[in-house]
Amino acid sequence: MRIVIITGLSGSGKSTVSRVLEDMGFFCVDNLPIALLPKLFELRSASLGEHSKVALVMDLREKDFLKTYPEVFARLRDEGFQLEILFLEASDEVLVRRYSQTRRTHPLAEGGGVLEGIRKEREMLAGLRSLATMVIDTSMYNVHQLQGAIRDLFGQRPPGRRMTLTFLSFGYSRGIPPEADIVIDARFLPNPYFVEELKNLPGTDTRIRDYLFGFEETREFVSRFQSLLEYLLPLHEREGKAYLTVAVGCTGGKHRSVAIIEKMGKIFDERLPVRLRHRDLEDSP
Repeated sequence: MRIVIITGLSGSGKSTVSRVLEDMGFFCVDNLPIALLPKLFELRSASLGEHSKVALVMDLREKDFLKTYPEVFARLRDEGFQLEILFLEASDEVLVRRYSQTRRTHPLAEGGGVLEGIRKEREMLAGLRSLATMVIDTSMYNVHQLQGAIRDLFGQRPPGRRMTLTFLSFGYSRGIPPEADIVIDARFLPNPYFVEELKNLPGTDTRIRDYLFGFEETREFVSRFQSLLEYLLPLHEREGKAYLTVAVGCTGGKHRSVAIIEKMGKIFDERLPVRLRHRDLEDSP
């Protein structure tokens, strides 16, 4: 049985994630009291029937959640259940904007401001976040992008392949992506931006690829990058990591980082489930 605990900050997209997983065949329950979680799986043959994938939204709405979850999660693991904890978060600025747009009240505001409630919740959930098998920062996602990311992450995996590898391109001018597990700086490579006929092409264009891989330093970099990942990936899998995000950055996120992760995706596609994401490609100047 695949068990996903969906948790995280209020306003970060938990309801969206739950709906997507339900569409993908998960049996979804929102705001189940934490004390009932073991009982649910004790009765799974009768209550869940044919469902082998379960997703549960659990957060601070349930007053005993923070006090009880360490004991309950440990008990389930001792009984042989494999829990995946998906923690959703977003920046303070984005969460404040979302609450302003929806005119909802933050559950911890208690007469104070929304920002105060967000910061209090972030502090209260810090321990749970450290236990998460996957953390997604939804700050830069719209609803459709978050839905697509969840479909990619929780789709069927080939037999024997446990870890999903995400290659993420980004521009340092817009900041390092907080969801990255490994960050590689590609700004030392020759920059197509300064070649007039290449300046306005995306890194997915074969002309950008041919330009970059015409340099020995690019080929050497990719070879060493590949060797590093070939060493690291089995170690992350051994630790039980279900998802790994490797981010490659250049100045604007349009040329070098895009071309590099396109290449790395092809190299590792036969070994692990691979997902490519170009964070800043469409918005690059």
